[in-house]
Amino acid sequence: MTLAGDDKVLILFRHAKAEQVPGKDDHARELTGRGRRDARAAGQWLHDNGIGPELVLCSSSVRTRQTWDAAAEGGACGETVEYDRALYNASPQTVLQEVRERAGEAQVVVVVGHNPTMAALASGLTEGDGSSQAHDCLAEGFPTSTVAVLRYAGPWADLGIGTAALDRCHTARG
Repeated sequence: MTLAGDDKVLILFRHAKAEQVPGKDDHARELTGRGRRDARAAGQWLHDNGIGPELVLCSSSVRTRQTWDAAAEGGACGETVEYDRALYNASPQTVLQEVRERAGEAQVVVVVGHNPTMAALASGLTEGDGSSQAHDCLAEGFPTSTVAVLRYAGPWADLGIGTAALDRCHTARG
């Protein structure tokens, strides 16, 4: 992916399919076999589309960590991966603040997180701007293993509602 000047890419990546075990702590839920396959497929999609982040901000939950690990097995790469408890069950505003504060000089940042936050953040940041096909994908509810690719021009500190465009959206299935 070719970027110039102040161009930035924010990738919002919903974790893959996780187990539903009654009584198990939500933070400790693991991926299912399908989840691992889907996450690998998402990683392959990122790789095939030349999207390589310099920074991965990943929720500290087991399922998000496993999602990024499986995506890396599929070919996704991240120069720096940071696991952050603040991204677990975070509001869209909290995730946005984490990106603003932590993205630094990176041009491409991935956030591996949870819904409904990922969908709400993608919707709010783009406000319908960008690819109509990508917005159709977003309107499908941001199922597990969905990757939304947003383009933004400017410093991360100024990223806000309606400042980005939805470039691509893909729901990976393996």
